[in-house]
Amino acid sequence: MSISSNADPLSQLEYHFPVPGRIGLDRLFFAIAAGSLAIFGLAYGELGPSGTLPDWIPRGTAWVDFAALILLAASAGLCFRRTALTGAVLIAAYQAVWALLGTPAIFAAPLSFGGWYGFCEAVTSLAGAWILYAMLRPESGGSEPSIAGQRATRIARILFGLTCVFYGASHFAFADYTAGMVPSWLAFPLGLAYLTGLGHIAAGIAIIVGVLPRLGAVLEAIMMSLFGLLVWVPTFFENPRPQWATPPHTQWSELVVNLMLAAAACVVASSLRNLPWIFGSRSHE
Repeated sequence: MSISSNADPLSQLEYHFPVPGRIGLDRLFFAIAAGSLAIFGLAYGELGPSGTLPDWIPRGTAWVDFAALILLAASAGLCFRRTALTGAVLIAAYQAVWALLGTPAIFAAPLSFGGWYGFCEAVTSLAGAWILYAMLRPESGGSEPSIAGQRATRIARILFGLTCVFYGASHFAFADYTAGMVPSWLAFPLGLAYLTGLGHIAAGIAIIVGVLPRLGAVLEAIMMSLFGLLVWVPTFFENPRPQWATPPHTQWSELVVNLMLAAAACVVASSLRNLPWIFGSRSHE
């Protein structure tokens, strides 16, 4: 089947949507990241880094532990074909609750980047689970629900792209703080803070607009992964630890969140893998 030159490549993408017959690296990465988030919740009694449940909810700690156990089971379920779809739904539900827990900070300081951070991290992870569900849905057979359709998947990608733009903008808003996290063996830390901020913004816009979205998603996945490997992992071996990496709760929280963001970016990139790197004028078979 050929795609005419005036066709919208993103609208044609789902016609060739990846249908994984076995677990791929993106799905495995997402399962590991979700499992890490579950273990963090069990260890610290938090439903995501947004914190504990509101005080008016009875037995809040028990509910957090229960949700973390469900998330752990769902992450394991992603590794098996028969349970992968259910696992993706449960992970998405967990991320949705995490996002809701981040909204009070937004209402408290709507113009503050810090107030939006927890919410955006949850939305990034939710978008990844949403797209993963759409990728897995063809394996289950039956009719396709609207939440897994082309328009819904496109909305999930746009949400993901918007959060990338937010992360990039935060590099400029907290330039000195971001520069302080750059490894000492890298030169021009402030310049790298600005450069990576521009990278996040460019990747997000590419995904939102649909111009070079595959390239944008791949670069975003690389940046997210390198941030964890070069910034957060080394802090566990430093003595003394950097002030911004203390106490241990902060270290583990940031590392787990970084895993989720990188895994979501990998899922988005995987969902676009049948798209050309650059949209050309010629037809694609």
